[in-house]
Parts: sequence; structure tokens; C-alpha cells
Amino acid sequence: MVAAFMVWGAFSPLINQFGEMYNLTATEKSVMAAVPVLLGSVMRVPLGILTEKYGGRKVYTLLLLFLILPLAAAGFADSYVTLLVCAFFLGMAGTSFAVSMTFVSKWTPKEKQGTALGINALGNAGTAAASLALPSIALMAGMEWVFWSLIIPIAAMAVLLWFFTPETPSADTSRTVKGELSVLAFKHTWMLSLFYFVTFGIFVAFGVYLPTLLTDLFGLSAVDAGMRTAGFIVLATFIRPLGGYAADKMAPGRILSAVFLGITAGGAMLTIGSENIIVMTFASLLLAAAAGIGNGAVFKLVPSLFPSSTGTVTGIVGAAGGLGGFFPPIILGVVKDMTGAYAIGFLLLAAMSICCLVVNKKEYDNEKKIRQLKEAQAG
Repeated sequence: MVAAFMVWGAFSPLINQFGEMYNLTATEKSVMAAVPVLLGSVMRVPLGILTEKYGGRKVYTLLLLFLILPLAAAGFADSYVTLLVCAFFLGMAGTSFAVSMTFVSKWTPKEKQGTALGINALGNAGTAAASLALPSIALMAGMEWVFWSLIIPIAAMAVLLWFFTPETPSADTSRTVKGELSVLAFKHTWMLSLFYFVTFGIFVAFGVYLPTLLTDLFGLSAVDAGMRTAGFIVLATFIRPLGGYAADKMAPGRILSAVFLGITAGGAMLTIGSENIIVMTFASLLLAAAAGIGNGAVFKLVPSLFPSSTGTVTGIVGAAGGLGGFFPPIILGVVKDMTGAYAIGFLLLAAMSICCLVVNKKEYDNEKKIRQLKEAQAG
């Protein structure tokens, strides 16, 4: 998943260079950052279903081979519109999350799934690798080689997956799309989607747009902004297994309450102090930690609540998380063009987190009452 997420995050550390090349506005740059997120989000649902139906080995290999085409084309792009088209199709790399999470969950005992899925999600560090490496490649070899160089690890991973991994043990070709989408009738599907919309949305939105924010607000170079963004991504990624492990050992509802309190605090800090680099740094790291733990806790719940439809629910919840990363960069770009500052966008983040906190507390309280009633009846 590291290689795929490098592709998914390939445009974000280069947005400001493209902005200078094509004289782009803040809104146009935010659209370029967000476009790969769109396809990588909505296509997680069908890719999750296909993984349940045909198996992770087949689906993942074909996905990686497909990515070679837009990578090759992006190296020849010579206009803003052409780059947007390539960015759109490179967004398919983001669907690797739904495929890999389903793949791993099928091979992992239920009591260890939170930890295993958290470790698998370390592949999100691919976006950090993109932020660290790609600006330097662009300086040394040119923009075209940013994309062409990524073809090598993608092709290598496709070969390794096809020849050296086993197939998903429960692949079931009798599954139908209508049957798989029946999970939309359950409230937990929507609840988990809302939570992941915020937690993974923060990871994606900051991963793709933080370089632009840092450059616009503090005049940092692309390499410096990329390194700071990599720090955000690394923290959010490597703390994620802790969220999964904690959810294996404790009540996930309690963990998520702490997560949303942290996100609310981080959003509030950015609302009033984003133009101070110390406040920006501290708030961003707080958001990274809270979002990472939240991501792990949410995906502990997916296979636990939906053991027979893990791929489908992973796709739906993952799509919600991806869309959570699609809208904020565009909103921030529009807000900046209209008001000259980003404060309103960060305020909306805090408001969304408060909504999640209320929903989670209500659900957690209900489950606690049900559990106490069952214990009383058993006694």
C-alpha cells in the first residue's frame, strides 16, 4: 500500500510549483490537490465489493497495473486541464486501502484485527514518502520524472502480489451488488462513515493541502513544506496501530470520545492561530495524533460489526473518509480567495468534530445500557 499511496499523494507536494507554472489561483490549486481524492474515494465501494467477490490478489494486481497508464501520461501533461485528468485517474491508487484492508482482515483472527489492520494501514506512510521524495526528484530531474519514477515501484509491487501472495480465503463469486449494498440499511454503516469522514478526512486533507498552506502562510520552500507535511503524515500513520490495539483492549466508544475532543481542540486552535507557525505546528500534530488513533479505532469496528461484509463496508466507510479529504482543500481554497484567510474552514472542522462527539456519546451510552441490562438479566 505504500507504493500506491505514493501515487495517490504525488500531486500534493508539487501544487505550488504547478501553480507557478500555470498561474493558478488558490481555488485552482485546491482543486488540483483534491481531484485525486475524489476517484480514490468513490471507487472504494466497488473495489471493496470486487475484493469480496473475486479476492484481493487479483483485484490488487489489476489495480496496480492500471496505475501505470496515468503515471506515464502525467509525465507528458503540458496544461492545467491535462494534469487534472491525469490526477483524476491517479486517484484510483486510493482504492488500494479498501482492497488491502479486506485482504488482511480475512487472514486475521477477530481478536487481533484491530492491531493487524492498524499495521496494514501503515501503508498510508506512502503519502509521507511522496512529500519527502518527490519535490527533490522534481528539482533534480524535472516534473515528468516525478511520475515516471513511480512506475518502477508500482510494477514491482504488482509482480510481488501476483506471484508471492495467497488469495483471499473467502472469495465468493456468488455475491451480488444488491446483496452487498444491503449493509446501507444498518445505522452502524452510516455512523462509522461519519466518524471516518472526519478522522481519515483530516489525514487526507492535511496530507494533500498542508504543503500549500505552509507555503502560502509562511513562505516555506516546497522541500521544507514537504518535510513538515511528512512529519504530520508519519505521526498520523504510525500512531494508527495504537488506536487499533487500544480498541482491541478497551471500549472503542470511549477512545473515539477522546479522539473527537482532541480534533475539536485542534480545529479551534487553527481557527484563531493558524498564522502563527508555532500554533500551526502544535495544532497540526494534535490533529495528526487524534486522527490516527481515531482511524485505527473505527476500523477495528468494521470487521467486528460486519464480519461477512467486511470488504463492502470497508469500501463504504473508506469512501466516506476519502470524501472527507476531498472537500476541505476546496473549501479552504475558496475561503482563502473570498476572505483572505483560512479561519472559517478550520472552524467548520471543529464543528464537524463536535457533531461526531455527540453521535458517538449517544451510541456509546446506548450500548453501555444494553450491556448492563444483559449482565443484570444473566445475573
